[in-house]
Amino acid sequence: MDGKLVAYNYGRISTMAVDPIEKKPLYHFHPGSSIFSIGGIGCNMHCDYCQNYSISQSPIGKKRTTYKSPADLVAFCRQQGYTQMAFTYNEPSIWYEYIRDTMDLAPDIDMVLVSNGMINEDPLKDLCKGIKAINIDVKAFRDEFYKNLCGGDLEAVKSSCEIAYASKVHLELTYLVIPGYNDTVDEVLKFVKWAHEHLSPDIPIHFTRFHPDYNMMAVRTTPVDTLLKLQKVAEDHGMHHVYVGNVLTDEGSNTYCPECGEMVIRRTGYRVHVSGLSGNRCNYCGHRLNIIR
Repeated sequence: MDGKLVAYNYGRISTMAVDPIEKKPLYHFHPGSSIFSIGGIGCNMHCDYCQNYSISQSPIGKKRTTYKSPADLVAFCRQQGYTQMAFTYNEPSIWYEYIRDTMDLAPDIDMVLVSNGMINEDPLKDLCKGIKAINIDVKAFRDEFYKNLCGGDLEAVKSSCEIAYASKVHLELTYLVIPGYNDTVDEVLKFVKWAHEHLSPDIPIHFTRFHPDYNMMAVRTTPVDTLLKLQKVAEDHGMHHVYVGNVLTDEGSNTYCPECGEMVIRRTGYRVHVSGLSGNRCNYCGHRLNIIR
């Protein structure tokens, strides 16, 4: 427009909700708390199985949105007493300017991103100066999966994870397990070894259950046994906090102290009971866990 770049999605909100922090999913960032969550329109990827395709794959002007300025968001949070805000539901990095403006207005509010990790290095480093936590979807660990099913790039996503971790932002990873596409032990083991070597054995990993959606309605739902098998693979290869999601299990969402093995947080769905922590230290052995409270 007149030689200027214009962000037509700036402040155009499609979704607003108050969610459990565990829904992001973030299990080690203020566990048991609630977070004000907003989403917009569009994405920089086109995953064939996206559960939020109605907003992520919708062009501007095709779906009803409401404009909210950064000041509107901050005022609402302060009026309602919310101390955390998540940019989620669709890819937040395409809202870069909007997020930056909101962060600048509210240093007292913890900003959170739920991202696919497809963002250039400089803007990511810039955002990492203000956000407190990020969950990044690592959608598979093969280049062809990213190219054919998502229109993305695995190396770029790995780089984003490493940048976020190096920036001291609280980081958790999600791996949606799709039967027949990214669920082999060999592929998951490569992912786990990378996370262990290039990030930390204390980074929480969420193996979540696939449900048929969008252009992949013919693919079956992930068997629970597959999730539990991959959880054990990750734990056996040194990851301390591995969870299964999108399914209720007896043990798959609890947090255990990696030093003494005692359960410190019990989760049943979104019901959270912090039973064995003093701050972020284990009540049983005093070990400091990678948990922000």
